[in-house]
Order: sequence, then C-alpha cells, then structure tokens
Amino acid sequence: MRILLCGINYAPDLIGVAKYNVELCEGLAALGHEVRVITAPPYYPAWQVPVAYRGLSYRSETIDGIAVKRAPIYVPKLPSGARRLLHHASFALTSAPPLLATARRWRPQVVFSVAPSLMSSALAARAARWFGAASWLHVQDFEVDAAFELGLLRNSRLRNAMFGVERTILKSFDRVSTISPQMMRGLERKGVPGDRIRELRNWIDIGQIIPGNRMTAFRTELGYGASDVIALYSGNMSSKQGLELIVDAARALKDEPNLRFILCGEGPQKAALQAMAADLRNVHFLGLQPNDRFAQLLITADIHIIAQRAEAADLVLPSKLGGILASGRPLVAMAAPGTGLSNEVEGAGLAVPPSDAYAFAQTLRKLSADGAMRDTLGAAARKRAEARWDRAAIVKILEGELTEVAAKTSRA
Repeated sequence: MRILLCGINYAPDLIGVAKYNVELCEGLAALGHEVRVITAPPYYPAWQVPVAYRGLSYRSETIDGIAVKRAPIYVPKLPSGARRLLHHASFALTSAPPLLATARRWRPQVVFSVAPSLMSSALAARAARWFGAASWLHVQDFEVDAAFELGLLRNSRLRNAMFGVERTILKSFDRVSTISPQMMRGLERKGVPGDRIRELRNWIDIGQIIPGNRMTAFRTELGYGASDVIALYSGNMSSKQGLELIVDAARALKDEPNLRFILCGEGPQKAALQAMAADLRNVHFLGLQPNDRFAQLLITADIHIIAQRAEAADLVLPSKLGGILASGRPLVAMAAPGTGLSNEVEGAGLAVPPSDAYAFAQTLRKLSADGAMRDTLGAAARKRAEARWDRAAIVKILEGELTEVAAKTSRA
C-alpha cells in the first residue's frame, strides 16, 4: 500500500507530534508499505529552525528509509495567536505544490493528514479525491478550540468562522481518528459521522522504556543521591501546560529536605520559568534530551508530573503520558474528574484539580513521603502501558483500518 503523510512536524524534532509521525511512518514501512512524507523544517519545541534547514527552498531527504519532502514555512520566535495562524497558513500554502505533485505522480492509496496543522488538511482531502485515494485525518489536538480557550485568539467573529471551516474540513475525510474517547466525542459534536471516527491512541515502545534502577547517570550529574525524591516534568514548555504551578509547588515545598524538581525541555515559556525559579535550590532545569538518553531520564524520576491548564482539558491528551506509564513510575496530573487525562491516570497516579497550587503541592508531599504508594502506583502504570499503549499493537490495528478504507475507495 502507498501512503502519503502530510504533517507539519517530523524528525529530527524529538517530542510532541513529530515523534508519533515518525514512528507511524516507520511502523507502516516495517510492515511492508511504501510511505512518503510532506512536512516542514524542524523547529519544535524551541520555535527555531536549525541553520542547516533555513531558507526559502524546498528540501528532499531520506530518513530511515522514508522519503521526506520539506516545505519552507514561517516560524515565529514568539508564537502568539496571530503568529501561529500565519505559521500554519504558511505551511498550508507551501506544502500544496509537493502534496499535489506527489499525489498526481505517485498515486498513493491513502493520503494521511495530521492535525495540527488543520489548515493543510483541507487540500489533503481534496488531493485524495482528485487522485483516487482514501483520505484519513488524524487529530492530535483540537487546535482551534485550544487557541480560543487558552486566550491565544479572542475575536468572536474569527472564532465562528474558524469553527465553520474546521467543521467543513473534518467532514471532508473518509476517516477521522483521534487519541482518546473524550476527543472522539468531540469529533461527533463537531459534525463528523460516528461511523467515520476511529481511536488511534498515542503509543510507546514498551521494549525501549523499561522500569529500572533509579540511580542513573542523571542523578550523578546533578548531585542527587538515593535519598532524594525527584519529581520530573519533561516536555514542551508553552502556555497550555500551566507550568508556573510546578514552580509554585517547588517554592511551597522548598523546606522538604529530599524533594527535588527537574524541569526538562524547551519552549517559549522556559525563560520565564527559569526566572521564576532563580532563587530556588530545589529546582533544576535541563534541555531537551536525545532519544538515547530519554528512557534513562524517565526512570531517574520517582514521580512524574503532567501539568495542564483546565481550559485545555479534552482538547489534547499529553503525548508524554505513554512514556511515563511505561517507566513504571507514578504520576501526579493536573486534571479534573471525568476528563480523559484523569481517567488515564486513575490507579497509576494521582490527579489534582488544575490551577490548585495548594492541592498540587500537598499531593506531591504525600507521594514523596510514601515509597510504598509510589511502588504500587508505578507497577500499575507499567501494566497499563503494556495493555493499552504498545506501539506495535496499535500500528498493526491501524494498518488493518487503512487497508479497509483504501479498498472501499478503490471500489467506489
């Protein structure tokens, strides 16, 4: 089967949507399918294009056997709401020529679009129809909802217009998948027929991330010992996480003799967070870690933290969750009862109300003092990863769905 993926994020970016786009393509290629990719230059989460990829020209390369075509885009240094719109619009514009040319010449059987970026998805569905392919849209987050709920965009007329465009795009695909049951219900509310909706969970390679000795090289490098309890946040540092609550908790718990905080990653909010924590000796910042050290980073932690603002609930399910569960460590998540994140955490960690800094700090204090609870929750987390987040099993299920929709389209 020939599969053409169009998505704004791909390798060598390490986290977020790029990770899943890469692993999806590599997984399908390993099953014997031909896969090609239309994408942008790497830029995430630092919102900065590396020197080697800068410029206005298109670029072709092969990454682990996958043919990748990169379209130039506008990347803002400070991604405000309006600038994000321009950023996504630029990819929709520049990705159009290679998308259409590849679809016309190569004749894929499935055009697979990933949102974000939703703007580029409109042409992906149309190209699939023009050239006899099935169309599949995978929604990693509801980017339009998030932009307005988080205050990145505020104009009510623009909101109504964008929701109308979003509804039209969503309904134009043969299949629309997303990453949680709550987000599937969101697709139905947006007008997607239920028989077109599929769940495609984010995954983790459970053979790569394995629970192990917490006394890793990271602890040695940072000067932490066996008695130190490390609470780790790893991932993007942007406005949707509410990461300032972690710094607030660290300040409230600064007199706890053995509780330490590590914030690992990059993003537009990192400098502000570092300034907030400048006087705290129990907080340490790390840069984004390469893949060959990521598994070790996860098992360094005694407690994982997932921060999420209440406004983002069920608009996205944090992509880091699978790796955290696979590491066999408990987590504390900012999630209201009944949300997708709260349901995923139950039994494998503790959920606290978003924006409640006091409850967050007290929960961390409680869990850091109770090694037996950490062991019990961590063991349950690993079992959940094995049962529900295994990459090989999920990609195999998707392969069957893609084969089915491609066959239906070819008979139409």
